[in-house]
Amino acid sequence: MTNETLLEALNWRYATKEFDASKKITDADWATLEEALRLTPSSFGLQPWKFVVVQDAEIREQLLPHSWNQRQVVDCSHLVVMAAKTSVSVAEIDDYLQDTADTRGIPVDSLGGFRDMMTGFITDSMSPPEQENWAKLQCYIALGNIMTAASMLKIDCCPMEGFVPPEYDKILGLSDLGLTAVLVCPFGYRSEGDKYADLAKVRYPREKLFRDV
Repeated sequence: MTNETLLEALNWRYATKEFDASKKITDADWATLEEALRLTPSSFGLQPWKFVVVQDAEIREQLLPHSWNQRQVVDCSHLVVMAAKTSVSVAEIDDYLQDTADTRGIPVDSLGGFRDMMTGFITDSMSPPEQENWAKLQCYIALGNIMTAASMLKIDCCPMEGFVPPEYDKILGLSDLGLTAVLVCPFGYRSEGDKYADLAKVRYPREKLFRDV
């Protein structure tokens, strides 16, 4: 990949307002996007999230009025709801450490120092609301990662905060799973009638955004 190829893809991307409901993402492309999402980095590597892929048309229609009636949630090919854990327990940290040990072929006891650091930072010093807020912030990393991956595959998307999380939680049964909806992102292909597709991207110049020290 060249520098020009990367920047061209990022310039091509925009927050798609109208999707062509007749165009669907191939299974191979979607599997790649899911893998990109799975590979997203997170604090301590804990991955305090769940990615809900909503394909059921009836459920999407239920979500529409709680999405400020933005048609992207029903017209897109694939709809992803990024949900954060509402709390993080010591047991979950231990599960992650066991998975780490199994993956890397090392004794779990060798990760004791790492365990102490994580429990000290998360379970000992954060209240459940603070843990939830921390987990929500991790979801934004995942959003940026999959948006970039989608742009490289010329797949459109539209990151959305304009929805009612408690209603999403209710419809998708997230509360019962200890989760809450944080972000919504429809994926698919832009409609030829989307007037926003050809608008120039508005970004400040480097000198207004960067400070070299």
